[in-house]
Amino acid sequence: MHLRKTVLTVAAVLLAGLLATLGAWWSALAIENRSAAAVKTKILTEGITWVSVEANGLQVRLIGVAPNEASRFRVVNMAGTVVQSSRVRDQLEVTAMRAIEAPRFSLEILRNDDGISLIGLVPGKEVDETLTTSIAAITQGAEISDMLESADYPAPDGWDDALTYGLAALRLLPRSKISVAADAVTITAISESVDQKRKLEADLARLAPSNLRVKLDISAPRPVLTPFTLRFVLDDAGPRFDACSADTERARTRILAAGVSAGITGKTSCTIGLGVPSPRWSEAAELGIKAIKTLGAGTITFSDADVTLLGATTTTQAEFDRVVGDLQAGLPPVFSLDATLPPKAATSVAGPAEFTAVLSDDGRVQLRGRLSDDVLRYAADSYSKSQFGADRVYTATLLDEDLPDGWSVRVLAGLESLALLHHGSLTVRADTVEVTGVTGKPDGRARISQILSDKLGQGKTFRISVTYDEQFDPLAALPTPQECAADMNAVMKREKITFAPGSAEVDGAASKIMGDLAAILGNCPPLELEIGGHTDSQGSDAGNRALSQARAEAVLTALQGRGLQVAGFNAKGYGADTPVADNGTEPGREANRRIEFKLLNVPADVAPSPVALADAALAGQQNAAPSAQTVDGETFVFAPTDEKWRRPRRKP
Repeated sequence: MHLRKTVLTVAAVLLAGLLATLGAWWSALAIENRSAAAVKTKILTEGITWVSVEANGLQVRLIGVAPNEASRFRVVNMAGTVVQSSRVRDQLEVTAMRAIEAPRFSLEILRNDDGISLIGLVPGKEVDETLTTSIAAITQGAEISDMLESADYPAPDGWDDALTYGLAALRLLPRSKISVAADAVTITAISESVDQKRKLEADLARLAPSNLRVKLDISAPRPVLTPFTLRFVLDDAGPRFDACSADTERARTRILAAGVSAGITGKTSCTIGLGVPSPRWSEAAELGIKAIKTLGAGTITFSDADVTLLGATTTTQAEFDRVVGDLQAGLPPVFSLDATLPPKAATSVAGPAEFTAVLSDDGRVQLRGRLSDDVLRYAADSYSKSQFGADRVYTATLLDEDLPDGWSVRVLAGLESLALLHHGSLTVRADTVEVTGVTGKPDGRARISQILSDKLGQGKTFRISVTYDEQFDPLAALPTPQECAADMNAVMKREKITFAPGSAEVDGAASKIMGDLAAILGNCPPLELEIGGHTDSQGSDAGNRALSQARAEAVLTALQGRGLQVAGFNAKGYGADTPVADNGTEPGREANRRIEFKLLNVPADVAPSPVALADAALAGQQNAAPSAQTVDGETFVFAPTDEKWRRPRRKP
């Protein structure tokens, strides 16, 4: 009995313990679930779905990946408002931050007569300050409106080349908009003439780095065409325009389309200009070209409102009359037509009267044939000498009082046309004026046509057989600054400029080399050139700098004394500040005593620094015989040209 009571007591105690354990477990689970549910509800109410909530006893764990630190702190604080913050365990992670991308750098430069405006974002404050200083040097005091922003990021690949090219373009273009990016430069500018436009386009294309996309849009004011001329020829050589003028793009398109319809192939130019005699110019030109096409051969010339049609001897009179009648009826009222059908037999020439002028390759002119009187002979001789040079004209003419009327006008108009040729000939007869040869002017044939149609008058015939050759084009053949540098460098390899010891006076022995340099510079375009004087380290800094400055100015004065335009030249004395060799040795001091010519405002790839060039020259001297680069203590260094920037060599 006693044992039974003991067993029941133990069983009761164990059951009570079990029940207590189960109650405690259930209570803890209820508390965990209620806490987790409450926190989860709060978070979901705020629209946050990336957090998982787990409870472990009294602890509430937050698990998930937060998009950023702010979201993480927000969730932790939110959980702390539902349960005690000490019970919250933050196990949240934060999404890794992406690297901040560098902004797109760009620069807009606007330049006109009032000043320069800079707009854009450039890499680094130093670039901003350097850019402003460089542009101030280019514009020489013009007002600069600096609206640039800078960002502290490294410059992207290609930015330095693009910026250097943009500044080079800015110097050439006084009225322009230049947009610079790391991979492209866009230039919009206004030139003063068509010739200047061609030169600017050639210069900018030549200076452009090979890895840079360049877009050029240079406009030129329309020229005033006097007279406003169009000349269409159809003969054995085929159809062609000797001259073509139009007042609008649309008119040019219509005229060229009429030429193509008449059989012209290949590229044909037509000048757009001012001075059109009628807004219906293109309509009249189309009718004239169509008339020549219908005739099968002939020439039609529009000189302002005067229209001259010359048929061919192969055309019948009936066909000629029909075509001329249709043309006369179709031409706008302002135009006046003069049509001529040459006779089949050459009976129109009353005798062998003829005047010729031959312009040879070396620029010499021979005038032969018949002139009407001494006044005309003197006028022809004087005009030729004014155009070709007094010592280049040979006159061997005869006087003939029976020459036809207008002979003097024909001769002088022909000589004016001949002056546009590099070489060729002029033939004047009673029935025609003929100009043949080669010109170095792209619009030479058109200008000759304008001169003859204007001076000879309506109904007068002339023939032009002129071709354009680029090798005689003064713009195409103009050497680049780098080519000038190479030519001068070649001279400096042969001889050197010397000074008297301790003196800033150019030695008389250097007269020949100064003349050679002047001859080269005289054929070059305007250059921006620095003449730098340098000394060795002997003597005081102030004395060395003063001596080098005086010697640089002496070279500048010597070049100016030879008639050169030196407005873009600058003399600067550096003293001993920029040595190219060791001043501790006599050969080094001799190398440091030098004059340097340096091209300014060209891309760095085009003109290496003189110091680098001197280092290369000195290295070469160590492996060769004593250099001819130094004479009497003076050295001349000129930056050589990177071959990839050079234009093709001029034709001989």
